[in-house]
Amino acid sequence: MKIPLTSGTGSGPTTLSAFDAALMAAGVTHWNLLHLSSVVPPGAEIIDQPVLTPAEEFGQRRYVVMAHKYAVEVGQEAWAGLGWCQDASGKGLFVEITGAGRADVERDITLTLDSMKARRPFPLGPNRSKLTGIECRGEPVCALVIAVFPGAGAWPP
Repeated sequence: MKIPLTSGTGSGPTTLSAFDAALMAAGVTHWNLLHLSSVVPPGAEIIDQPVLTPAEEFGQRRYVVMAHKYAVEVGQEAWAGLGWCQDASGKGLFVEITGAGRADVERDITLTLDSMKARRPFPLGPNRSKLTGIECRGEPVCALVIAVFPGAGAWPP
């Protein structure tokens, strides 16, 4: 199973509008997003690639692991990141981290994954991550990183 990892930033007159703009930039605007916890199933291959909601999937459900952060004051930054680690079978962990600066998000991804790996009764591989950020220059902004699991189907189920 391939799990694309994408990111986006956006701005708008409200935080929700900025979130929508970031979703649009990430290519996932037209799905209904269902948040998952942070477990990567065996057999998963996490790939960093752009995503675009196919027209025929408008309104369908997609399971996601997502980090998103807003900034609303001029000069503030919004940073979001996903970190992950996997074993040879593909099973692993995701973490969703946000903050006001890249260094803080990078540090917290490492600290969180290292702590979570130490609790597991099986070894997991090296930490990996994807981050994005944006500075507020007037309107609210949003930064997001999102892992999109394979299709969950149409509404209603």
